[in-house]
Amino acid sequence: MVEMIETARILNTATPRSLVILDEIGRGTSTYDGISLAWATVEYLHQRVGCRTLFATHYHELTDLAEVLPGLRNFNVAVREWRDEVVFLHKIVPGAADKSYGIHVARLAGVPRVVIDRAKEILSQLEDEHQLTPLSVVPDQAKAQPAREVQLTFFEAVDHPIVEEIRDLDLTQYTPLMLFDKVRDWQEQLRAERKPARVRRPR
Repeated sequence: MVEMIETARILNTATPRSLVILDEIGRGTSTYDGISLAWATVEYLHQRVGCRTLFATHYHELTDLAEVLPGLRNFNVAVREWRDEVVFLHKIVPGAADKSYGIHVARLAGVPRVVIDRAKEILSQLEDEHQLTPLSVVPDQAKAQPAREVQLTFFEAVDHPIVEEIRDLDLTQYTPLMLFDKVRDWQEQLRAERKPARVRRPR
């Protein structure tokens, strides 16, 4: 709430002569809400206010706005990777960052090694299974430039017997009690299929 109150005050009082500095708008909510709020804030400052703004974000999808908003430029902190290590060069360079370094920062901060190793495993799995594609451009910009036909899809659809059963289910043929039993059966089946994640023990 504090972040949103501060953001609201900035958006309601900023003028073309303002210098606005915003850091990680939307980080305190869900992925979809966070991206949506950050995205709309960038658009508002660019299209309605027109002031100079420094906007730091961890949402890579927002960097695509530089292709449709003429006054927007991407910059990132230069880093160098060497033998699974990351060295921050303390230099700001043009362009968007090609990846995040949150796990590396966590390691530098002293997070236990077992947590770092497990986080790398989870990250690898998420990158393989769930692709977050860029959002479509805003309607106002779509009039001036053609929008790419892309949409935010965090989880890909998964074929599963239960999903097919739900699609084909005729709700008019079931009483509330029958539906309760049905959902309970599905829940038990899914729990049985769940496999516990393996965690490496610290050496």
